[in-house]
Amino acid sequence: MIQRLTIVCICLFIQTIALAQTGIRGTIKTKGGDPLPYAAIAVKGTQNGTISNAEGRYELTLAPGKHQLLFQYLGFQSQQKAVEIDNGFINLDIVLEEQVYNLQEVNAKSSNEDPAYTIMRRAIAKAKFHQLQVQSYTARVYTKASVTVTELPMEFLYKKQLKEAETEANFKKGVPILNESVSEVTFKQPNTYREHVIANRNTQGVKVAVNGFYQSSFYQPEVANVVSPLSPKAFAYYKFEYEGTFREQGVDISRINVIPRSYGEGVFRGFIYIIENTWAIHSLQLETHIPPGINLSIKQIYNPVRNVWMPTNQRFDAKGSFYGAKFTGQYVINLTYKDFTINPAFVEEVQVIDEKIDKPANVLANRDIKGKKLDELVAKQKEFSTKNLRKMVREYEKQEYKERKEKKEDVAVTRNDSVSIDTMAYKRANSFWDSLRSVPLTTAELKSYVRSDSVRIVREVKAKTDSVKKENPGMKNPNRKHKFSPFDLVTGNTWRLSKTTSLQWSDILTSVNYNTVEGYHATAGLQLNYHRLRVDSTKARQVNGKTVYPYAATPNWYIGGNARYQLGREQVVGYGKAGYAFKTTNVDLTGGRFMSQLNPENPISPQMNSFTTLLFERNLMKLYQKDFIQLSVSAKPMEGRLKLNGSLEYANRTEVANYRENLKPWIDWKNYAYTPNRVPNNEIGTTAFPNHEALVLNLSATMRLASPHYYIRNGRKITRTNRDAPELTVNYRRSFGSLLNSNASNYDFLQARIGHSFETGIRSRLSYDVSAGAFLTSQKVYAPDFKHFMGNEFFLQQGDPVSVFRMLPYYQYSTGKRFFEAHVLSEHRKFLITQLTMARLVGLKENLFVHYLATPRSPQYTEVGYGLDGLIPGVLPFFRVEVISQWENTTYKGLGFRVGTTLKFGRN
Repeated sequence: MIQRLTIVCICLFIQTIALAQTGIRGTIKTKGGDPLPYAAIAVKGTQNGTISNAEGRYELTLAPGKHQLLFQYLGFQSQQKAVEIDNGFINLDIVLEEQVYNLQEVNAKSSNEDPAYTIMRRAIAKAKFHQLQVQSYTARVYTKASVTVTELPMEFLYKKQLKEAETEANFKKGVPILNESVSEVTFKQPNTYREHVIANRNTQGVKVAVNGFYQSSFYQPEVANVVSPLSPKAFAYYKFEYEGTFREQGVDISRINVIPRSYGEGVFRGFIYIIENTWAIHSLQLETHIPPGINLSIKQIYNPVRNVWMPTNQRFDAKGSFYGAKFTGQYVINLTYKDFTINPAFVEEVQVIDEKIDKPANVLANRDIKGKKLDELVAKQKEFSTKNLRKMVREYEKQEYKERKEKKEDVAVTRNDSVSIDTMAYKRANSFWDSLRSVPLTTAELKSYVRSDSVRIVREVKAKTDSVKKENPGMKNPNRKHKFSPFDLVTGNTWRLSKTTSLQWSDILTSVNYNTVEGYHATAGLQLNYHRLRVDSTKARQVNGKTVYPYAATPNWYIGGNARYQLGREQVVGYGKAGYAFKTTNVDLTGGRFMSQLNPENPISPQMNSFTTLLFERNLMKLYQKDFIQLSVSAKPMEGRLKLNGSLEYANRTEVANYRENLKPWIDWKNYAYTPNRVPNNEIGTTAFPNHEALVLNLSATMRLASPHYYIRNGRKITRTNRDAPELTVNYRRSFGSLLNSNASNYDFLQARIGHSFETGIRSRLSYDVSAGAFLTSQKVYAPDFKHFMGNEFFLQQGDPVSVFRMLPYYQYSTGKRFFEAHVLSEHRKFLITQLTMARLVGLKENLFVHYLATPRSPQYTEVGYGLDGLIPGVLPFFRVEVISQWENTTYKGLGFRVGTTLKFGRN
């Protein structure tokens, strides 16, 4: 009886809330009757507002009384309506007419210059001013993401899996995948964002997706790595055309056509609307292309908040394909501001004079700006040239930076974000969403939620059934997995033995490879891991109203071994290993008998060597056997900027040969034949060496030559390495032959390397890698001790595109004396083929590269080449094709072709 009474009371309460809601709803259309999707509706005099959905329908909750509403849509005349709300919702349909633009006379120094340029010069000069103008705010943010997969490649291959995905994950082609979120966001200069997720709903289950699109600003030089039309370098990438002016909300607004000088990735095209005199953004409608085949369009509408124009409605539309799957997506954001604070230094309105058109009444020299407060300068005069204003804002930023340092603030922090999620965020009822949702759902979206609710009910029933089966051992549970399966011996597995201990068995199947020294071989590995978790009670923090204790850093221990069976040699080799890791420090001890490549950097992977040996009769990998024990230590102090590595190894090295003569490949090539494991070398004739011992100390230090930056996420400080900074490496090797015997290797070797990669423009980058070194002493230097280089002798190219030679023989130019090596790679967004817009749109990118090597016995070896990235657009966009010319002592030696990848994998 009490339960029934409670249910009745709840129902009456919900009904009362529903009846108590008042507001306005309707549709927004053109004169032709077409719906206007995502039109903006603002309540004048407040920060309240909403947007229409994809069908043009809107709904806005309003308190009883009189309200002035403003209806806006880009390209259409805004319309104001006065409404009076009494009880419930009233219907108000709106018809918007296309915008009429007036061509105003704009002063220009030359009649040949479009008036858009003087408008944009002033808007660009004031962009940083507008970016810094807001000191802080709190906003209610509603976001809705909708993604629909419209086409899938070769569906017949996975019809069963698609049916399971429809039942278990609510995924179906043509049905939108939805995610709605309502958050309260707080921003504070210079870079602090706090987000509290109040409600979140997803058609594919309980997933809270934190949305950050509203944090982007077109006043910044770049928006998601795309050059903003208000960037200081905008004129290098865009042309602008003035298309007219209209008046709205008491201000004149100019429509500027943004025309990229070369369209493609990294630039926008479309329209930006600039407010006269303040030179702030009124709205924009821009699009860009994201390779391999995604078109993204962005619409933003700004409204005045305490006389500062702020984005209130944003819409992102994506359409494209990825690996053959086609999709469409929409992302809608509605912001309602409160607690809005203007930066005191930017309260006064500043007039900007374009010095190319008019001469300012007073031009400030550098000494007039340096050390002066921005508000003091603005108080003395209201007009500044574009050049003066940019310098004033830069001086303000320098002063702010200095003040923050004096206050002991961490100026290296580039972002400080925190996200908290309400405990009820994904438990909100439909009635709650109906009262809170800014944008009405479309018919298709409503159906998607109905499907989601059905799938959720099925999951809950299934979970209860599984729970009952678990409690009743007599019942069969087909989903229960065994701890061990014989297939684990082939495919590998990790078994959790306890909370702190696990046993790991490596995958044998993928370790099967072939070379002419060992024949077919397979490797098996077993490793016992120990990691004890410990809660750090000293670093408690509040998350969603609860106290959370993070885990403290604790050491990891492991012990294990690898064994390899060599079918050709009919023997087993292997090594044992043990290790310790704590934070950024690792200590490892290994020892046993194993095969090693002559070049310890492993220029060819076992998989690639198996491919070339079996199919092309090219046994490129050259090996030797060593009985060894090695102790190695690595650390990353200075927050990862410095990497230290050291090892001490004793080894007994043995030269090995192919496991038998007259080996037969799968395919017998007339132009190729298997070669001995002993290969030619310019300095010593061949890589042959006697059995010998070696005791080698190897030390290296790598330093990133720039201070790191950090971002803070929920109180956790994360290092963000400056990848554009140069990297310097110094390596020293010492072989202590005198401590062993007269036949042992005995030398000192020192080398240094510097590498740097930096942007030279949109999707354009210059990378170089230069190294030099020498054997300071060389009493006994064998082939395994030589300085080897990352060569390649096959048409498939692996490894780093910058530092790997394309046609250099692996061991012919290896040296036991000295060397100089240089690599340069220049990546171009627009060069030869990419002059064509279509080539850029599919993601093609051209490269020029040079590789150079000089040793005492090498003939000034040089490679000059051209590469084309994105060989198979949309399917395998990371593949590349290259053509290379080979030179020795400035003499042309030949031409080669390579097919490779822009990814840096493939070397073991």
